[in-house]
Amino acid sequence: MTREFEIKKEVEVEGTPEQVWDAIATGPGIDSWFMGPHTVDGRLGGRMTLDLGFFQEASTITAWEPGKRFAYESDKADDGTIHAMEYLIEARDGGSTVLRFVHSGILGDGWSDEYLDQTSYGWDMYLATLGQYVKHFSGRRGTYVFAQAPQEQPDDAWARLLAALGVPADPKVGDEVTLEPFGITGVVDFAYDLPG
Repeated sequence: MTREFEIKKEVEVEGTPEQVWDAIATGPGIDSWFMGPHTVDGRLGGRMTLDLGFFQEASTITAWEPGKRFAYESDKADDGTIHAMEYLIEARDGGSTVLRFVHSGILGDGWSDEYLDQTSYGWDMYLATLGQYVKHFSGRRGTYVFAQAPQEQPDDAWARLLAALGVPADPKVGDEVTLEPFGITGVVDFAYDLPG
């Protein structure tokens, strides 16, 4: 049995609507803050693709209003699953932009409530990354890198990874960190603990 879902988010981004549009509606822009690589045929009815190697998804663009509204819907999966994304852009005084985002669709039998909770938290992280990208790196292109941990791993694998990178075991927003292997210093700008 399938069921509908909807996740809504709103963020204020320190950038213009044009900068936000470039980040959400072009392949290189999306790849700079979200999973990638993407291709975008920028027009109503155009196609989008995401190809992570182990996972591919194709979508149709259902709204294309540059600088204002962008939406797309995935092709239906074998289990009836559909994912749709909608971005609404609104300029604010002082050069900032409000981005309203909705991830909706239909989930199949194998999708649990835990998926929706984790997806909601994931969108918080990705939209925070989008905000940082637009504020600090707008127009520059990032490279998406994917690394997968082995299925069998010790219980303390995450703590060991953080320690190897020089990140505190319980990082808090504002903590200064040095990524030891790379000699890169910075400040934690996003952190949260998943419930459960």
